[in-house]
Amino acid sequence: MRVLAVIDMQKDFIDGVLGTKEAAAIVPSVMKKIEEYRQRGDMVIFTRDTHHEDYLDTREGRKLPVPHCIEGSEGWKIWPDIDTEGSLIIDKPSFGSPELAALLQKKNRQEPLEGIELIGLCTDICVISNAIMIKNSLPETEVSVDPLCCAGVMPETHHNALKAMSMCQIDIKSKGEEK
Repeated sequence: MRVLAVIDMQKDFIDGVLGTKEAAAIVPSVMKKIEEYRQRGDMVIFTRDTHHEDYLDTREGRKLPVPHCIEGSEGWKIWPDIDTEGSLIIDKPSFGSPELAALLQKKNRQEPLEGIELIGLCTDICVISNAIMIKNSLPETEVSVDPLCCAGVMPETHHNALKAMSMCQIDIKSKGEEK
């Protein structure tokens, strides 16, 4: 079984307070990738950046003083065109999700995973954080990222994150490559 981890495809990162045109542009590719995994019977897991009303008092809030993904708000929701039905959604209070890495370790013990692919937002913050956590948790499992289904805070930081992940032996899929 292969696993697709869809990272933080939330309204605030697409058309909300931290939205970018690059994030909006990947939505159709993300939807297509999710459908491909489901048609093969593979697992799709979502993460959701989750903050609370005290966000500005947190360490992250002091460094990025833009309230976003406040639990229960419109911006916290997964983009409405993306179908999450039947999939686990993991709420995470920070960039990376130890819960996601632990779940994948457990699944791998039950049945060795063929690979884990990450897509979503933002390449240079939450995608890279989760990819490295997963790679460290499952060093013998193929971990990959599809750059056409990711967007960073800025195009330059997106590319920097892809280079950094590649250096950590996370496979960066080439344009048109299928897995």
